[in-house]
Amino acid sequence: MPYINTATTKEISKEMKAELTRELGEAISLLPGKSEEWLMLRFEGGADMAFRGDCEGDTAMVEVSLLGKAAPEALSALTARITEILEDKLALSRDRVYIKYFETDKWGWNGINL
Repeated sequence: MPYINTATTKEISKEMKAELTRELGEAISLLPGKSEEWLMLRFEGGADMAFRGDCEGDTAMVEVSLLGKAAPEALSALTARITEILEDKLALSRDRVYIKYFETDKWGWNGINL
């Protein structure tokens, strides 16, 4: 039950959201036991953001929430892939992207906690 929340200064068209959805859906499988089947995504394009005191440059903040834990090597592989996707699809420089991971053993779905 992964969730990826992406906020970026770049505008994201409907077509680009579809491409990002497909690519992030494939990327989540870098984490053992995670798949696109349970992946929820949120995109916020055109966000007001500043990075390193710069309000003009394009940047992104990505939050990845996971039910359970993932190995550090798997998280590193996912970080590399997410930054690659954002660089390729949105022309975001890798050094202007933060990725934060939240791992939890508490997750609600369908009216129950898992």
